[in-house]
Amino acid sequence: MAYLGTRMVRLSPRIFTDIPLPISCRRYFAAESQQNNVRIGCASGFWGDTPTAAPQLIHNGNLDFLMFDYLSEITMSLLTAARAKRPEFGYAPDFVLFALGPYLNEIKSKGIRVLSNAGGINPEGCAMAMRQAAKKAGVDLKVAVVTGDDLMPIKEELILSGKPDMKSGLPLPKSVHSMNAYLGAGPIARVLDEGADVVITGRCADSSLALGPLMHTFGWQPEDLDQLAAGSLAGHLIECGAQATGGTYTDWHIVPDWHNIGFPIAEVSSSGSFLITKPPNTGGLVNCGTVAEQMLYEIGDPRAYVLPDVVCDFSGVTLKEVKQGVLVSGVKGKPATDSFKVSATYLEGYKATAVCCVGGPRSREKGKKTAEAILKRCQNIFKLLKIKDFTRTHIQVLGGEDTYGPHASLDDGPREGVIWMSVHHSDKKALELFSREIAAAGTGMAPGLTSIVGGRPKPSPLLHLHSFLVKKDICKVNISVDGKAEAYSEASDSWVPSSTYDYADQPISHVSDLATGSKNYRLEDLALTRSGDKANSCNVGVIARHPALYPYLKQALTSLTVASYFSHVFPADLNPVDCVKRYEVDGICGLNFILENSLGGGGVASLRSDPQGKAYGQMLLDFVVRDMPDMATLTQN
Repeated sequence: MAYLGTRMVRLSPRIFTDIPLPISCRRYFAAESQQNNVRIGCASGFWGDTPTAAPQLIHNGNLDFLMFDYLSEITMSLLTAARAKRPEFGYAPDFVLFALGPYLNEIKSKGIRVLSNAGGINPEGCAMAMRQAAKKAGVDLKVAVVTGDDLMPIKEELILSGKPDMKSGLPLPKSVHSMNAYLGAGPIARVLDEGADVVITGRCADSSLALGPLMHTFGWQPEDLDQLAAGSLAGHLIECGAQATGGTYTDWHIVPDWHNIGFPIAEVSSSGSFLITKPPNTGGLVNCGTVAEQMLYEIGDPRAYVLPDVVCDFSGVTLKEVKQGVLVSGVKGKPATDSFKVSATYLEGYKATAVCCVGGPRSREKGKKTAEAILKRCQNIFKLLKIKDFTRTHIQVLGGEDTYGPHASLDDGPREGVIWMSVHHSDKKALELFSREIAAAGTGMAPGLTSIVGGRPKPSPLLHLHSFLVKKDICKVNISVDGKAEAYSEASDSWVPSSTYDYADQPISHVSDLATGSKNYRLEDLALTRSGDKANSCNVGVIARHPALYPYLKQALTSLTVASYFSHVFPADLNPVDCVKRYEVDGICGLNFILENSLGGGGVASLRSDPQGKAYGQMLLDFVVRDMPDMATLTQN
């Protein structure tokens, strides 16, 4: 990094001094200060995570740094809408009020430094609130801010240039509502160098909240690709909070004490190897399975996980269980690209979702017929009022396994269910008419309708995601510590074009000489799974429970078989086979599947009850792998 001026050099843990530091000396001083591994805890995986995480990590985590990750694509949409109503909004107030605010004295006395993207689309507002909280608590904190991710000031320029969506190829629409670039770890490292106690950012790569402290502490440079990749993987593993420590684990039934689940800590060495652990005397679980599931969560091609500071190759990562947790090694780094990814949202009408309970025999059938009748009545009203039809509609009966499509196992359906009706329309008035027609079903349609959950649904803006790339020099990144602002820039000598990592689809390994048998197993017997979203695409990670089972997973779970299994989640005009990609992650005996265009629009644009594909991995557990030898014999060694 082309840093200039006064540097804050770490001479020993939590002790800093002002030293004019030429860039050529940075690595020397960092090496001199490397007395201990760095411990980074994560106390929040999303906006809405439990505030009980921070005190357990602050009091018992023995931390150097504490990070809070609040932002997802959905969260950015919500914050954008909030600031449109009141300009002082647009950040996650929970960070100041509940998560960190009550513990400012403790973090100061323990020398723990804090990093968070809670700034959302208003980082300065969040920093102001944090300074006020510190003043009220009588704590002297240096609060730093990183800005420059918001590209709305150059909205017209970007619209004129087209900026095609990375998946659809459609140009950036004129109705764009927000645009935020995923910034990297460099500016975070810089403000830490200048002595910041709390660093607040807007949109950045989630893992940058961990990589920044490691760059600051160890003096990692752009050419230290493997270390940067390792730090990024450490951040990726802990960024979702308790998902690395037993949360959402396939074997949920063996995870103890969810009420007191431990939040993750990455203990990282200067070489890049690291340990994933959690505070003592907490619930949850850290093993190779929990860590492997999280490693594959929400990634694409594991050979090229593109981040702002480095491109990571996870394909050779290995995990080893030790007494304290799981040791992670083997990640490789490749040069960073010359571009930032940008997530933009644009308004496309409104949506409303009605949720109604129904009981009694054949509840699935009753629920579906009720929902169809409500929509038909609304359409008749629209015709009378010369209002056009719904843009999209979606009906499910929760409890009736509608999400499983052809794999639903119920015959007559459950004796109780929940009707899920979601509609999309360009006119807010049309959705208000829809809302008023729900209650009438209670006296004029199916027996057993019991309640409307949350009352009449209210129309809300429907925001679509548009992701594109911009050259890094377009983003005018600024940093400030206690209000003293300056521009931030990075050396670009090592950057490569983004197209460098447009790899061809990974060739599928041909498994030969596999012993066969007469056993059929559900995938849950053979593997762990986890799924998550990226815009309108879902990834499903699959990890073999034993290395001997991995070849059978490779053979059985192809792009074709997975596309066939999930064929009901893709649009009717697309061939499911064209929407599924498979990648092999041999280091952890894993497979990663990308199901493109599988979420009905994804995020707030989807009308489904699972807009982020969180249940896709769970549904795949019922996939049957046939003609196998006895599993106990295969795994006895």
